[in-house]
Amino acid sequence: MARRIAFGKNKGGTGCTTNVVRLAEALAKAGHRVGVADMDPQGNASRRLGWVDSPDKLTVAEAIEASADGVASQVWQPIGWDAPFAERITLLPARIELENRAREVAQRGAYRRFAKALKGADSHLDYLLIDCQPAFGHLTEMAMAAAHFAVGTTEAKYDAIQGMLRWREFVESAGEDLGNPDVAFAGVIVSSYDQRLTAHSGQLANCRKLFGEHVWGVVPSRTTLLNADEYALPLDQVAGSGEVRAVYELLAQHLVKEIPA
Repeated sequence: MARRIAFGKNKGGTGCTTNVVRLAEALAKAGHRVGVADMDPQGNASRRLGWVDSPDKLTVAEAIEASADGVASQVWQPIGWDAPFAERITLLPARIELENRAREVAQRGAYRRFAKALKGADSHLDYLLIDCQPAFGHLTEMAMAAAHFAVGTTEAKYDAIQGMLRWREFVESAGEDLGNPDVAFAGVIVSSYDQRLTAHSGQLANCRKLFGEHVWGVVPSRTTLLNADEYALPLDQVAGSGEVRAVYELLAQHLVKEIPA
């Protein structure tokens, strides 16, 4: 079984999906076998990994709907990047139909359906990174019921940090209710940091005070990272991306140290 890590937040626009995609990239470049499960109906992680949707392709929505042990093994798909390490990244993609699963919360055992779909289906991986939507609804509950660890993304802004406090509280309280009491809050990544802004430097200090050693690292605000996301490219293929590549390589090393495969 892979080490399953749910990446979440309680506020949109904090760079969570970017962190999932770029950590998957850095881990794969370091030789790890990585899965990405897109649990957000927007499907942004899927698109940024170069996946192209078509009606004949299965997604995580169908895997959850089947509610059968290991059915996710039929859904894994290659990503669309043209890079030598891309074969070490595999994807459970999402499209808007995943919203239908969010409405099925009243079904018996609904919160366990994603965990059932993964049973025995991720044994070929070292890590499974789960991209959650920015809310604590049913889709996020399913991700939390399947995860071993949870990591959050925030910005160095007051509202975003408050959202991260709520994410930590959710992780620490939801596991028992979701039949997964061992799920652990593992860390925080601070995204879109601009050292020129006094407000950012002050809130980064506040974040370190609130989360202490759980702060894994700080990702600077750079247009190269935005361009890589916009054009669904690996960072290696975006000019001037050396700084953010190095940041994510260090974050990947930190992840492996904190959560050995």
